[in-house]
Amino acid sequence: MANPTAAMLVIGDEILSGRTRDANMHYLAGELTKHGIDLNEVRIVSDDASAIEAAVKALSGSYDNVFTSGGIGPTHDDITADCIARAFGAHIDVRDDARALLQAHYDKSGLKLNEARLRMARIPDGAVLIDNPVSTAPGFTIGNVHVMAGVPSVFQAMVASVLPKLTGGSPLLSQTLRVDRGEGDIAATLASLADAYDDLSIGCYPFQINGAFGANVVIRGAEGTRIDAAMTQLAKELDL
Repeated sequence: MANPTAAMLVIGDEILSGRTRDANMHYLAGELTKHGIDLNEVRIVSDDASAIEAAVKALSGSYDNVFTSGGIGPTHDDITADCIARAFGAHIDVRDDARALLQAHYDKSGLKLNEARLRMARIPDGAVLIDNPVSTAPGFTIGNVHVMAGVPSVFQAMVASVLPKLTGGSPLLSQTLRVDRGEGDIAATLASLADAYDDLSIGCYPFQINGAFGANVVIRGAEGTRIDAAMTQLAKELDL
C-alpha cells in the first residue's frame, strides 16, 4: 500500500525576497520521511490573499495532508488564517479556547493581551488547535490542512504535536554510494539498475572536488533488503 502523501505551502514575502532562508521545509521533509508520509510538493507564495487561497485549495485537493508555514502572527500581514478560512468556506473569529491560552500566557508574562496579540486567537470554525509549547499561540488543523507558524522553533514544536495524530506508512530508507566518476560514465549503469529495481528511487547527485568529477548515488525505498541488493549490484557493475 502506498504511503500517505503531503504538500507544504510556505507563505511570506520575506522568503521570496531572500531576506529569510527557509529552514522549515528541510525539517518537515525529514520528519515526514521518518513517519512514512511522502512529501511530494512544496510551494512558496507571497503574502497575497488570492495566491494563498488558491494554493491551499489546489494542494488540499491533491494530497492527503498539507502543511503551511508562516503568516499566523499578530501583524497586519499575517493573513494566513483568514485565507485558510475562505478556502474552506468557514467563518473565522476570536475563539474562546485560543483566547484563554493567550490570556494565561500574557498574564504570566506580565504583558497585555492587546488587539494585535488577540489576532492570534482568530481560528476558523471547525478547526482543531495545534499545541504550541514554545510561545503558546496555537496553530490549527482544518480539513487536511495543518496551519503552523513560520518561526522554526515554533514550527518544529507544532510538527511534533501534529505528526503523532496522522496516519503514516513505511518509513523511507536510503543508502548512498560515492562514485569517483562523472555522471556520463555511470548513466547507462544507473538506467539499467533503475529498470531492474523499479520499486526503488535511484538518484544521482554530482559533485566536483579539486577538478575531479564524481557523484553520490542515493537509493531509497521502503524495504531494506531491496536497497541492499540494489547497492550490491551497483557496486559490482562499477567494480567498486
